[in-house]
Amino acid sequence: MEQNIFEKMGGTYIKVGDYYVPNLGQFEDEEETDDRPLGKYGMLRRTYLEEHRKPLYNHLLLSGELHSHLRDVNEQAQQMIDTLLPQYKVKQGVTEELKAKEQLLWVGMVNNIIAQIEEIIYSEVVYI
Repeated sequence: MEQNIFEKMGGTYIKVGDYYVPNLGQFEDEEETDDRPLGKYGMLRRTYLEEHRKPLYNHLLLSGELHSHLRDVNEQAQQMIDTLLPQYKVKQGVTEELKAKEQLLWVGMVNNIIAQIEEIIYSEVVYI
């Protein structure tokens, strides 16, 4: 079988789906090794970058750092929730006794605390 110019110059092909395409490195699965979930806050960050910070979005996308950045944002937001939720519960008097006695009040107070924490996350992590 006769080689084309690409193969004569040392190029190779890679099978993607049902097709063979030139192996230029664009199908290397570097992002696949990061198995952390993208999550709610990562997706919100991606939407924000696409709509309001287009140059940064394009830079992250073209450098291959976008998915890692989005996963980092989600992880940072989750850590903030894990840290702040117990602190806010203590500060606002949301206890297990309240949960046992008045469940609806407890749920409302916890939802209010989560909304407060999410506002902090949006202003300090997602929408910057």
